[in-house]
Amino acid sequence: QVQLVESGGGAVQAGGSLRLSCEVSGYIYNKNCVAWFRQAPGQEREGVASFYTGTETTYYADSVKGRFTISKDDAHNNTRYLQMNSLTPEDTAKYYCAASPGPCRWNWWDQNEYRIWGQGTQVTVSS
Repeated sequence: QVQLVESGGGAVQAGGSLRLSCEVSGYIYNKNCVAWFRQAPGQEREGVASFYTGTETTYYADSVKGRFTISKDDAHNNTRYLQMNSLTPEDTAKYYCAASPGPCRWNWWDQNEYRIWGQGTQVTVSS
């Protein structure tokens, strides 16, 4: 059974940085798509970034381009990271990682594309 466990959330001031981790346990195919989503209270879940291990292709939401970086642990294929820099209060949300076998599709930002989800980690950015 595949499980995803997020960590690394916390509270930071605007302009600060955090690195989130998503540890994948269980077999999910060597080539898979892992994405980060976030959801603020009262808002819909938003796709933030995705990473396909087959080609190391990445996708980002416009709201985070140039500030966030998604990557994988080169030593261990079972960990994905989301490096978040220049954080603003608008980045405050619960962040989730999600996974799906095979390439990230064109609609990687659509939560319905992913069958496996973690429990989330809270990120709070104060002004």
